[in-house]
This record gives sequence, C-alpha cells and structure tokens, in this order.
Amino acid sequence: MSTPARPGRAALWMIGAIVSFSSMAVAGREAGPSFDTFEIMTYRSAIGLVIVTAVIFATGRQHQIRTRHLGLHTARNIAHFTGQNLWFYAVTVVPLAQVFAIEFTSPLFVIALAALFLGERLTWMKIAAGLIGFLGVLVVLRPGTAPLSLGHLSVAAAAFGFAVTAIFTKRLTVLEQIAGIMFWLTALQLLFGIGVALIYDGQISWPTGADWIPLGIIAIAGLSAHYCLTTALTLAPASVVMPLDFVRLPAIAIVGMAFYDEPLSIAVLLGAAMIFGANYLNIIASQRSGAQSQKL
Repeated sequence: MSTPARPGRAALWMIGAIVSFSSMAVAGREAGPSFDTFEIMTYRSAIGLVIVTAVIFATGRQHQIRTRHLGLHTARNIAHFTGQNLWFYAVTVVPLAQVFAIEFTSPLFVIALAALFLGERLTWMKIAAGLIGFLGVLVVLRPGTAPLSLGHLSVAAAAFGFAVTAIFTKRLTVLEQIAGIMFWLTALQLLFGIGVALIYDGQISWPTGADWIPLGIIAIAGLSAHYCLTTALTLAPASVVMPLDFVRLPAIAIVGMAFYDEPLSIAVLLGAAMIFGANYLNIIASQRSGAQSQKL
C-alpha cells in the first residue's frame, strides 16, 4: 500500500533543501580565494565523514557499511567528485543564477544515460525534453552575444557528472542502504580530495579560525541538501517536488544581486524556465512510462 502524498510537509523539506544548496554556493564562493577546489572537497568530506559516521553508530546502522559493491561506490564517487569540483570552481567565476540554471540540465543528461546504460525506453516526449533543455541552455549562455567562459563549460560538465552520479546511485539504491552509500560517499571522496590536492600543488592549506566557517557550511549544507531533497521525494511525487526545487533559481539570483552585485538577466530567467519545462516534461513522460509498465 503506497504512502499518501503530503505536499505540505514536502514543501517544508524543500525549503530546507533550497536554503542548503544556496548556502553551499555562497560558502563555496567565499572559500574559493583561500582554497583550491580539491582542498574544499577534502575538508567537506572530512567534516561530512565525522557527521555521517557519528549518526550511523548512534543509530546502530554500522552493519550497513559493506565492501561488497565497493567498485560501484568508487565509480559513483569518481563521477560525483569530478562534478562537485567543477561546480565549486564555477561558483567562483560565473554568476550564481547562471550556475544554478545550467545545473538544472543534469536530469536531462540522465535521459540519454539511462537509455544507454539502463535500457530505459527513449520516448518522443523525452527527446523533446532534451531538445527544449538544450535550447534553454543556449538562451542562458547566449553564444555569440556574450563570452563563453571556462566557468560556463565547467558547470555544464558538472551537470553531466551529476547525471552520471545519478545513474550509479539508482543502481546502488537497489543493492545498498542509505547509511552505506553516505559512508562511502564521504570516505572515498576524502581520499580522492587528499590525493588530488597533493598531486595538484604538493600541499593542503590548513584553515585558519575564520576559514572553518565556510568550510563547515559547505559540509553541513551538502549533507542536509540531499537529505531534505530525498525526504521531500518520499512525501510527494516528483511532479510536486520539481517545481519547488526550481525556486532555487530566483532565490540564488536574489542572493547574487544582494551580496555580489550580479545583475538579474531576463535571458537567464527565460532559459531557466525552458530548462524547467523540459525537466517537467521528462517527469510526465517517466510517470506515463511507469503507469504503462504497471498495466502490462
């Protein structure tokens, strides 16, 4: 028997997700001048590992930490580590509203990846969603009228990395429980962060007293954002949660204007609306596909 939808409670959890994602973006920009992205990921993962491990042992779920699918965990976290590093770089050089708008293309990348690697059917609605989303990105970036920077390419690559992560996560959730997934997320990415940071410049900068504030926010907000989003999806269908998630864009646009004097571009809002429409079309297509599968 399915759990009844609770959109009111889902909305409250989505407010938490929006605040968390926005806080992580601002904290990442503040930490950027003092630390490279690999160092940021190192400290984020170290703090996150302490929190996750404490929660796991406090709730008696340490038996969920297993090495049976360590290869799959490793592949997932290489994709996420790559995407997250590119994202942290992008928030330091690209207007925050543009970062969030382009990041919303990640579910559209999942359409193609799911068809290639999970055998999911590619319907005309999903193809249309991908094309509309691509046009939305062009509206945001305005190629030919505005310079296309390395930061824009980085956030697009980050969105692709997050899509690959989603594909691996979808597989892992069938095989593993959430405690094990979160443990290996923080543990493996801590190892990646230390290793790549040392290879990059041979050192890891130690934070001063004030530096711990943005680094702590990044770690806590990263965990809380995904927890809030996941909880919201358990309380209401994606068709309800998705529009709430889109509130992230105007929220971060206001933050960018208030704290960084970033202008609010109509092109960004228009392109983001197209990307949102594409994602919503994809949700409808997925729901129809699921309904048809249940009838068969």
